[in-house]
Amino acid sequence: MLIHRTSVVEDVMRDWPATIRTFLDFKLACVGCPIATFHTVADSCHEHGIDEAAFLAALRAVVVRVVDQGSLPSDVCSASTTS
Repeated sequence: MLIHRTSVVEDVMRDWPATIRTFLDFKLACVGCPIATFHTVADSCHEHGIDEAAFLAALRAVVVRVVDQGSLPSDVCSASTTS
């Protein structure tokens, strides 16, 4: 799963747990929030005044780091992270 602006926040955190630190670093309290089930990354950025491009870049950097370390989530194949 690539992370896009339309990715649901809860899905991002579930599929890529290492991104939770990024949410916290950007002062987003999405962890455990019931709205995370419905909000997209774009929604969260808009609601909290976060620069969407910077946030997406940070999330994607985490994914690249995880992939480089070889610790992919079980339901993600390496081909899906590069497309």
